[in-house]
Amino acid sequence: MRLLPKKSEYNWAVFSVFYFGFFFIDPITSHFSPLKWFFTILGTIAFLLLYFGLFWAKSQRRALLHVLGLVVLGVVYTPYNGGSTTFFIFAAAVSPFLVDSEADAFKILLGVETVVFITWRVFHQNAWFLVFAGALAAVVSVGNIHFAERMRASKKLLRAQEEIEHLAKVAERERIARDLHDVLGHTLSVITLKSELAGKLISRDPERAGKEIREVEEISRQALSEVRDAIRGYRSQGLVAELAQAKTTLETAGLTVQCDAASTVQLPAVQESVLSMAVREAVTNVVRHAQARSCRLRLEQQNGSCRLEIQDDGLGCTSDEGNGLRGMRERVETLGGTLQRETRSGTRLTITLPLKEITVPSGGQN
Repeated sequence: MRLLPKKSEYNWAVFSVFYFGFFFIDPITSHFSPLKWFFTILGTIAFLLLYFGLFWAKSQRRALLHVLGLVVLGVVYTPYNGGSTTFFIFAAAVSPFLVDSEADAFKILLGVETVVFITWRVFHQNAWFLVFAGALAAVVSVGNIHFAERMRASKKLLRAQEEIEHLAKVAERERIARDLHDVLGHTLSVITLKSELAGKLISRDPERAGKEIREVEEISRQALSEVRDAIRGYRSQGLVAELAQAKTTLETAGLTVQCDAASTVQLPAVQESVLSMAVREAVTNVVRHAQARSCRLRLEQQNGSCRLEIQDDGLGCTSDEGNGLRGMRERVETLGGTLQRETRSGTRLTITLPLKEITVPSGGQN
């Protein structure tokens, strides 16, 4: 049978119990009778049960009842054994670790000291009783109040660290979810469009339909690679290639596309990745929801910032932002940029990012 719960933080309690040996000084030096020895052994058993039992108690109230039991033993054995002071010392010593604040610990210490004083007066004990049961118990208790407070502070710090780790994991899962949404949403839209086109062409133009099917296969393979990259947080294709792919996707959907991308714009890797994902999400929304006839993509540099504009002449939208657009806005704002959406006469999405290297917090980089 274990004296303390498994992985207990109170392993010191096993070694502290040896101080209870003072309870046997009087019986040995005063040559107690067998009856007194019997009560001494009985008190020892009661002490061990109460002392180690409080560490197994399933509630604070029950643990404090064990402390009260130790105090009662001290009162009961005071007339017969000078070593009864150990009961008061142990009660005062362990109580700081059973409460939630220094104030509660001092209240218990005051209660123990009050019982000690009353016991001293009622049983007419000498001054040494007050020295050991009163002064020594107070010194030990005050020291343990300090250590107990440090333990509580360490527990709070540990819980805070665990919470930070949990939030970091949640942020990383959200990052991966946003990336997968953007990557798969874009790619599946292209595959759907090309598959529908191939289905329409298969009877009247088998050669063109076969070409579209081969492109579907190529896009599917590329999508698998992109999903792996998204999970690792990497983007290797680049913004120029992303704009070219967006132009192809829009044209496949039957839109007239104008793409104005300044070749002199040099983007840091993080900004380029965010803008690439924004192009994917925006083009996917145009294809799926806009019912537009034309779309304009524009990338330019002005006043130390990069400006990306995607405008279509579709239906426009006044509904709340979806997950994709919300994720896009979070990425942009993380880099100190802005995202504006206008929905009059179609939809115009404008993203502005500063052209400087930015250190992105853990979990925020995409």
